[in-house]
Amino acid sequence: MTKGLFITATGTDAGKTYLTGLMIKKMRESGYTAGYYKAALSGAERKGGALIPGDADHVKRTAGLTEPFSQMVSYIYETAVSPHLAAEIEGPLISEEKVLADYKKACLKYDYITVEGSGGIICPIRREKPQLMLTDLIKAMNLGVLIVAPAQLGTINSTILTIEYARTKGIPVRGVMLNYFHPGDRMEEDNKRFIEEYTGVPVLACVKELEQDLPMDGKLLAELYR
Repeated sequence: MTKGLFITATGTDAGKTYLTGLMIKKMRESGYTAGYYKAALSGAERKGGALIPGDADHVKRTAGLTEPFSQMVSYIYETAVSPHLAAEIEGPLISEEKVLADYKKACLKYDYITVEGSGGIICPIRREKPQLMLTDLIKAMNLGVLIVAPAQLGTINSTILTIEYARTKGIPVRGVMLNYFHPGDRMEEDNKRFIEEYTGVPVLACVKELEQDLPMDGKLLAELYR
């Protein structure tokens, strides 16, 4: 049975896509059959008449994946806004049934599947009835989450809020990764320590800016997938 993990973040520009690429790269280098899936992507770039989903493209190149974008992302929009609004502007609206069907197809090809979210954990996917939030998809996939957060000032607040919100929705939090980390920086080191002490959630990796290899053992990473 395929094991999965959902990657969310404390907000946009936390580096979720970058770390997702490093995670799948590490898994594959460690001998695991690992792949990628994303329900909806907005802000795609148009090249030669085709829409290129930037997040999926980055992960594909970083991790050495070979499948076409159509098998990695269910809905691709050009407008750089929240997925629900991009869908309203461009169409079609996002269907939970299609997302879950595509997710199951991705699972058939891999033993470990990494699902990347859109923005932060409170992300609207569909405004019209049946209304759909990102957390609805996470629960429907029956996945736990890993939270990507910038190591900078303010991350204690945003990270703890994300953890607590996930818990109110009954979503297991597997851990946190701090991005743009500066080893030895007293504030960032304290951010890591306080998040762990206050929430009981481990900070699994502290990743420096433009890191090319995830500073985490592949076997320990694989254990996060359930």
